[in-house]
Amino acid sequence: MEKAISRQKILLHHLNPSSSTHVNESSSLYASACVAGDSAAYQRTSTFRDDVVIVAAYRTAHCKGKRGGFKDTLPDDLLAPVLKAVIERTNVNPSEVGDIVVGSVLAPGAQRASECRMAAFYAGFPETVPVRTVNRQCSSGLQAVADVAAAIRAGFYDIGIGAGLESMTTNPMGWDGSVNPKVKMFEQAQNCLLPMGITSENVAQRFGVSRKEQDQAAVESHRRAAAATASGKFKDEIVPVTTKIVDPKTGEEKSVTISVDDGIRPGTTVSDLGRLKPVFKKDGSTTAGNSSQVSDGAAAVLLMKRSVALQKGLPILGVFRTFAAVGVDPAIMGVGPAAAIPVAVKAAGLELDDIDLFEINEAFASQFVYCRNNLGLDPEKINVNGGAMAIGHPLGSTGARCVATLLHEMKKRGRDCRFGVISMCIGTGMGAAAVFESGDCADELCNARKVDDLLLSKDAR
Repeated sequence: MEKAISRQKILLHHLNPSSSTHVNESSSLYASACVAGDSAAYQRTSTFRDDVVIVAAYRTAHCKGKRGGFKDTLPDDLLAPVLKAVIERTNVNPSEVGDIVVGSVLAPGAQRASECRMAAFYAGFPETVPVRTVNRQCSSGLQAVADVAAAIRAGFYDIGIGAGLESMTTNPMGWDGSVNPKVKMFEQAQNCLLPMGITSENVAQRFGVSRKEQDQAAVESHRRAAAATASGKFKDEIVPVTTKIVDPKTGEEKSVTISVDDGIRPGTTVSDLGRLKPVFKKDGSTTAGNSSQVSDGAAAVLLMKRSVALQKGLPILGVFRTFAAVGVDPAIMGVGPAAAIPVAVKAAGLELDDIDLFEINEAFASQFVYCRNNLGLDPEKINVNGGAMAIGHPLGSTGARCVATLLHEMKKRGRDCRFGVISMCIGTGMGAAAVFESGDCADELCNARKVDDLLLSKDAR
C-alpha cells in the first residue's frame, strides 16, 4: 500500500504540477482504483479532466528513399494528407488548433518551416493557425508531440498537433559546410561527428552483441511487420496518399495511391542476411540488412485537454503521461533508450514491469538488442508489429509514427493493455522516451471515481 500511495503522489503532482508538491496525507485511495493492481492505484482528482489526451494519430505509409512509392513526392505533399486526416476524421474545426509542431531533421530549417506552413494550407488550415518545426534528430517527431502536450498543460492552448516529416529522397543525409577545427580538442565533441554506423559498431563491440543476434532481430522485425500488414493491422493508422510515380527512363508520370509500407521483406532469413557485407567497418557486424531503412514518410497526432475532448464527444485514443530526454556518450549513441526509458517510466510513477507494450526505434539491430537486453524487457512486448528495420526510419517522422502504431495497437488489445512506452536513440548521444496510457483504461478509472464520489456524497447526506 505504501508503494501505491507513493505512486499516487507522483501522478498527482504530474497531473497538476502547479499545485503543492505535498499531497494531503489524509487523501484516501479508492478501492475501485486499486482492484486493478498496484500500478493502477491512482486517485483521480479534478485535474483529471485536464489530462492531455490523444484523439487521433495517423501516418503515411513509409516508403524506400529514392526508389519507393514516394520518390517523386515533395515533402509538403507528404505532410498535408496526415494533417488533413486528423482534422477531417475527428470533425475538429481547424481554426481551433493552437499550434502545429512538426519534427524534421535533414532539410534546411527555413526551407522545411516554409514547406510545413504550405502543407497546413493544403490541408485546409486557416492563416490564423501557426506552424513551427523542431529538430531533435531521430526523436523529432516524438519531441513535437511532447512539445504540444507541454504547451497544452501550460495553458497556452487547448488543442494542438504534433507531427513529423522526412523525405530522405529529397534531403539525403550528409554534413553540409565546414567543421570547426576546435572540435579536435574535445573527444566527445569529435564523436558527435561519427557516422551512425560506426556508433552501431561501437555498441556491438563494447557490449558483445553478435552478428547473429543482430540478423535475428532484423528477421523478426520483417516477420512481424509482414504479419501486421497481411492482417490489416496498419489500416487504422495509415492514410492513403494519392501521388505520382515518374518512370526514370521515359519520364512518364503515373498516378498511384500509396497505402502500404514498401520496405518490408516477408521472406527475409538469417541465412540471407548473413551473406551481406558490413557497411561501416571491414570486420564489423552492421549491414544494410540489420539497420533501419532510409525512408520517406509523415505522421500527425492530434492532442487536446481531456475536458475539450469530452465536450466534443471525441473518443480518447490515449493519454500522454510523461516525456524524458537524456544525454549519453556520443560514441555509443544507440544506448539512448536504455537510459531514457527508466527516467520516463519513473516520472509516471511506474516500473518497467507495468509497461504492456514498447515501441523502441530500430536505428540499428545492435543498439536495439542491447537496449532490450540491458533493460531485461520481454521480447513479446517490444515492436510487436515490427520496427524501423522493416518499416523504415524517416528521421523526423518516426517518433510521431510510433505514437500512431503504439496507440492503435493498444486500442486493439483492449483493457488488458494499459501502459505503453515509445523510445529512440538520437545522434550525437541522446535518448528520448515517452509514456502513454490507453484511453479505455483511463476512462474506466474515471468512471469508477465518479461512482465513488457519488457514493461518498450520499453517505455525507
